[in-house]
Amino acid sequence: MYGKSSRSSKCKRRRGNLRHNRFVWTVACIIFITISIPSAFALEVDDVREQLRIGQYAECLQLAQKAINNGAYSAQWRILKIKSLMAMGLYNQAAEDMDVVLFNYPVSIPLLELAYTAYVQGGYANRAGEVLRRIVRVGTNRDIRYLSPPDFVALGQSLLRLDYDARLILDEFFTRALRNDPNCLEAYLAAGELALDKQDYELAAEQYRKALERFGTEPDVHHGLAKAFYASNRQSMINSLNAALLINSRHAPSLILLAEHQIDCEDYKGAAKLLDKVLAFNAWHPQAWAYKVVLAYLANESEAVKDHRAKALKYWKTNPRVDYLIGRKLSQKYRFTEGAAYQRRALKLDPEYLPAKIQLAQDLLRLGAENEGWALAGEVHKKDAYNILAYNLANLRDHLSAFETLRADGFILRMDGLEAAVYGDKVVKLLQQAKAELCQKYDLTLDHPVTVELFDNQQDFAVRTFGLPGGDGFLGVCFGDVITANSPKAERPTNWQALLWHEFCHVVTLNLTQNKMPRWLSEGISVYEELQRNPTWGQQMTPEYRRMILDGELTPIGDLSGAFLNPPSPMHLQFAYYESSLVVEFLIEQYGLESLRAILNDLAKDVEINTAISSRTIPMKRLEKEFEAFAKKRARAMAPKADWEQPEKDPLDLTDHEALTGWLAKHPNNFQALTLYAKALITDRQWEQAKETLDKLIALYPQYTGDDNAYQLLAEVHRHLDETDQERQVLEKLATNSSDAIHVYGRLLEIAVEKEDWRGVIKYGQKYLAVNPLLTKLYWQLGRAGEALGDDEQAIDSYKRLLLLEPTDPVDVHCRLGRLLQHSDPAEAKKHVLMALAEAPRFRQAHRLLLKIVNDAQEPSDSISNDPVDSLAHEKDAQ
Repeated sequence: MYGKSSRSSKCKRRRGNLRHNRFVWTVACIIFITISIPSAFALEVDDVREQLRIGQYAECLQLAQKAINNGAYSAQWRILKIKSLMAMGLYNQAAEDMDVVLFNYPVSIPLLELAYTAYVQGGYANRAGEVLRRIVRVGTNRDIRYLSPPDFVALGQSLLRLDYDARLILDEFFTRALRNDPNCLEAYLAAGELALDKQDYELAAEQYRKALERFGTEPDVHHGLAKAFYASNRQSMINSLNAALLINSRHAPSLILLAEHQIDCEDYKGAAKLLDKVLAFNAWHPQAWAYKVVLAYLANESEAVKDHRAKALKYWKTNPRVDYLIGRKLSQKYRFTEGAAYQRRALKLDPEYLPAKIQLAQDLLRLGAENEGWALAGEVHKKDAYNILAYNLANLRDHLSAFETLRADGFILRMDGLEAAVYGDKVVKLLQQAKAELCQKYDLTLDHPVTVELFDNQQDFAVRTFGLPGGDGFLGVCFGDVITANSPKAERPTNWQALLWHEFCHVVTLNLTQNKMPRWLSEGISVYEELQRNPTWGQQMTPEYRRMILDGELTPIGDLSGAFLNPPSPMHLQFAYYESSLVVEFLIEQYGLESLRAILNDLAKDVEINTAISSRTIPMKRLEKEFEAFAKKRARAMAPKADWEQPEKDPLDLTDHEALTGWLAKHPNNFQALTLYAKALITDRQWEQAKETLDKLIALYPQYTGDDNAYQLLAEVHRHLDETDQERQVLEKLATNSSDAIHVYGRLLEIAVEKEDWRGVIKYGQKYLAVNPLLTKLYWQLGRAGEALGDDEQAIDSYKRLLLLEPTDPVDVHCRLGRLLQHSDPAEAKKHVLMALAEAPRFRQAHRLLLKIVNDAQEPSDSISNDPVDSLAHEKDAQ
């Protein structure tokens, strides 16, 4: 039995080993299959993800669903499916699918973050809130060492939604994710989007550029870089959008940003086509419908406005971004009242939506509702310390609080206290003249005040105007009833009188049209009216403008607003201003001022600009042809005897005298060659030959006042030859044709003072004041001129302004004022003499003047003064 028993036990052991081996084999097979299947599916996941990247959303959805049906366990398939559903606008289905996904993957932070987006877009606010709280619980309960880079990103984005510190999130989540994995695309995108949300466009561009180095085929990266360029460089923005759309022609964010650009360019048909392209694969895209609302609003289609807004809010009915986008775009069209109304609607849906709150603050400030506007800006800054717009506005408010406020009939003027004291009254006087003339001309009754703010710091002007520093090249901006401008102290030499006349003309035209006019027409009228006020203001035909017109670079009238938005160069931007003014001149010359006023009235009634122009003149195509002929005729009429031919190959070399003389032999009236030749002669100190050449240039083109103009060069020649009278005659001609040539005015003043030509001092001093009203020496010269001409009023006014600028010799100025005022205002005269004595107690001339003033004021019976200061003056004089 034992033996039998032993044999039986051995067999049992063998069977047990066999079972064990089979178990091990089975486990090994399972492990192999488990490892192998994801590996096989990983390739398929990458292939299907590629379809999502290039915009094949339906195909991506179909294949992802097929893999899931075949038992694919990886969460990546679910992510691809849900992203495809959302890209196609199937928000409800995406949210329902998310329920199933979260049941199987309840603690995946990236999936939970995707679930939040799906629930929000599907309109399930409660579920979205629960998921957000779950993300934070899961993320904060885990050991930080076991969080993956995508976990960091998803957790950081969730904490941002809960108003955690943005700087902390950037440093401790997004940047940490990139340190752990420099190939974490999600981290680059999240960091870039955070910078965009805070209006830090330079940081955003930096993040997206870094991402492009690793992910140059990702349309989201190119789109992010395009958004960073939106406010500063439209050409770079378009290049980035083209790159994104080359990868994915159905990339909705890129198509919508391009449509927004088209709206800015007033290419509304082009914008509509782009938005329709988005809606063709996502029928419920909220942002696309929001911009359709903008187009309907601008076309005065009230029913379409309601319908499109309802579609934008189809699933997410409390989405504040829809109304925010509508209002922001309307405000960019200068429709600030309507824009503010939409921001209020956005805040009604979500009272804590900060983008709408800061946009409303800007709208209100531009509308002149300053108390509420500043309060909102402060509220946003308190809530979000990293919001650059709010931060800038909060700092600006502190600066503005130190400004002086001048109130006059119809105007509220704010400016630096010193500047207000020196020339604020002149600003008010000019504005009142502009109001009287331009309101009458355009038949406008302006029954509410206009606010004008002059900034002595260019960056403060930029923040007040645009919300951000920058704005180089802008001198002033008008929002309708609010004008912001650089003061003469803040910018390059510019005629501030021409600037304010230009901006107030905007007040007139924007009020007439209720801010419903294209930029080109508003700018064109303002430049045109500058010229009507003063022929040296505004813009004139130049050689470069002449070339551009004759070379076919005119922008069609119907597309002129786009010329302002995306000019290839600063020269092209200036040409857009000039062409616009030329169009206005053409319209008035051919069809009369009444026709232009009728166009403005039509715009106020929501008539589209091209329709309004055509109805008041002729059909647009014909009008554009007639204008082109008008412009070319004007271009050819500029210096008609001058030769404008350019060298065919290389530009003329200033140092190659032989080439210059050879060219001139064939082209004796060539403007460029003559200018170069004259400069070469001056360099060689061949003064008489230079005179002859420069006289010829002036005869050919007497209106030219640009760089290296012949007047300036000829004056230099006369100065070298000590021919002061001839120099003055040449400079006077240049001054007659220029509104901001302060170097010319300065030299003419110097000559006039030397020759005691006091009327010349007054003439050119006034011209200089229109460019720089803060020059101490200028007021001294004007005061001297007033005294010499017996114009006490002129002298007193100049000396008083001089004292505000802290002259080097205030004692002399006070004494001069005392002498000038002694008969007309003895009390004021006495005050100035005493101030002189306070600075220089031993100044005997001041003592004598004080005694005279006191004696003249005394009655005959008053032989002794009770005034201790007067007694002191007697004592000083006796000493």
